[in-house]
Amino acid sequence: MIQSPEVQRAKSKAAVFSITSNSILIVLKLIVGIMMQSVSVISEAVHSGIDLVAAIIAWFSVRESGKPADDEHRFGHGKIENVAGTIEAVLIFGAAFYIIWEAIHKLRSGTIAVESLGLGALVMLVSAVANYFVSRYLLNVAIKTDSVALEADAMHLRTDVYTSVGVLGGLVAIKFTGIAMLDPIIAIVVALMIIKAAWDLTKAAFFHILDVKLPDDEEGLIHEVMEKYSDRIIEYHKLRTRKSGHIRHIDMHLVVPKKMTVEDGHTLSHQITADIEQCLAHSHILVHIEPCPGECETCAVECPKVGEVYSEACQELGY
Repeated sequence: MIQSPEVQRAKSKAAVFSITSNSILIVLKLIVGIMMQSVSVISEAVHSGIDLVAAIIAWFSVRESGKPADDEHRFGHGKIENVAGTIEAVLIFGAAFYIIWEAIHKLRSGTIAVESLGLGALVMLVSAVANYFVSRYLLNVAIKTDSVALEADAMHLRTDVYTSVGVLGGLVAIKFTGIAMLDPIIAIVVALMIIKAAWDLTKAAFFHILDVKLPDDEEGLIHEVMEKYSDRIIEYHKLRTRKSGHIRHIDMHLVVPKKMTVEDGHTLSHQITADIEQCLAHSHILVHIEPCPGECETCAVECPKVGEVYSEACQELGY
């Protein structure tokens, strides 16, 4: 399944926008953090640095995932977005542990001094506002294009919004209380929030590499579609679902009356496939047709629209 040029351009544009935004914020936070000698502000610069790496990975992954299937990748390149999301999660974990290490070192050394609180507060406010709008933009594009990599990038930046607000609150508290020790403590709290975001991202990206099934609500939509065809099929089974990047892979076995023609079975499977695709975009669906396995000699195809009237023999056999 090949992405349309419009979808690919939208994803690439969003990824480049994230790279630009993170680059500007890194420079701003790093300069102010060094001037203030504030570990919490510097920790925010480190986090933005990791987000820049993540944004570059996201840009690369959305570019590669848009390539069509080839002889070596028969199912396409969609899973590269899941790999990218997993790498981003690992980077975020690393950044969080680094921040905790720096904060504990500063607490142990006892050399805690924070200067230029007003400037630091201004940087955190600018960072929070910028990351909020960038993350909202990325998330909107991710939802429209079903991009795991962009969703991961949006989650990073949304976490930055909360952590920037936390650091801002801490700087204000230091200003009014004069307790400089709040700085490394706030840095540790920020790191714990980053770890939580990294774990959420791991669940969203890595587990799909292991081919976990689609969420219950999405499988529920498939069951609702099949329910509409209950008077035209005997039953369906062996439903399997997974996701590769933005593409959903769905396959099932469909049991039909023994005397249904190949043409009618083919038409029926296409109708079912089309209905599922309307509910779940970017779906690749495979339907395996099976004849009724019972000794149903009286089973007849009477409905002109392939709507079968099953014999009592079929019903007794449980079909």
